[in-house]
Amino acid sequence: MQILRTRALRGPNLWTRSTAIETIVHCEPSEHDIAAIAGFEDRLRARFPAIGALAPHGAELPVSLAHVMEAAARQLQAQAGCSVTFSRTHETVEADTYQVVVEYTEEDVGRKAVEEAETLIRAALADTPYDAAATVALLRELDQDVRMGPSTRNIINAAIARNIPFRRLTSGSLVQLGWGVKARRVQAAELDATSAVAESIAQDKDLTKRLLHAAGVPVPLGRPVADVDDAWATALEVGLPVVVKPQDGNQGKGVTVNITTREQLEAAYATAQEYSGEVMVERFLPGHDFRLLVVGGQMVAAARREPPQVLGDGEHTIRELVAIVNQDPRRGSGHGSALTRIRR
Repeated sequence: MQILRTRALRGPNLWTRSTAIETIVHCEPSEHDIAAIAGFEDRLRARFPAIGALAPHGAELPVSLAHVMEAAARQLQAQAGCSVTFSRTHETVEADTYQVVVEYTEEDVGRKAVEEAETLIRAALADTPYDAAATVALLRELDQDVRMGPSTRNIINAAIARNIPFRRLTSGSLVQLGWGVKARRVQAAELDATSAVAESIAQDKDLTKRLLHAAGVPVPLGRPVADVDDAWATALEVGLPVVVKPQDGNQGKGVTVNITTREQLEAAYATAQEYSGEVMVERFLPGHDFRLLVVGGQMVAAARREPPQVLGDGEHTIRELVAIVNQDPRRGSGHGSALTRIRR
């Protein structure tokens, strides 16, 4: 078996409206039917039991190594937590040549899954070891590193529900919705029509708070501070406990909550300064932190944001507990989950 060409189909294509990896595979005549390769399927399933069916249900055609690659690449992604269901293999007009198409949610993960599927097949042919669990863990880690953030992913899900095609333009969260003159671009929760002035205001927490207050929206008491002494004076002024945060930070970086002593405040002030030269002190209001996504005037998604944490069980180390929690595919963001960053 030899892979002749691999390419990414990054938009609607001949096979599916989903993104997919297309691989051209050459198989020797002896590789057209794995039933003729003594013990191959048993060795394959011993190395990767989750591979499932190797041919469509009800199909009576011989299963080639190309069909095995299709099933392996799809199931490796599925085991890693990727939402992939579509794959197909066809013989081409060229002798001994197959076209393998496998859906992907993240291109890097799809390409790696195809590479690992080939490695798995060669291991089964040669009866050499293959660690499928390690491969799945690697793909899951890669998926967490390159996947789009939750806001972008929810926007794409809303687009898919409306039959709007999409295309990822960068390795980050810049995505194009639609094609041609009707195309629009989004990045995280920002649109190509997002006002630069509005974005600038939103990046300044103090200015944002003053504008919200002027519009009648309740906001916590507090203000920017000049130094640690001013921060403590502000804390006493608004009432303990307080929150210390960078004035122009994001994603909760450098934020410390529920501060009740000067010692805690001094440590929190130093942490906030690592992310911004301007620091704010505000009254701490207990409750949950929600991120809401509105599309077409309707809320389509809501996420409760919680700080990363694990509970000891008396058996595993903290590193092992973090790894266990990170196996949940619901965790994730554009740059890996917060627990992933703890582990690193």
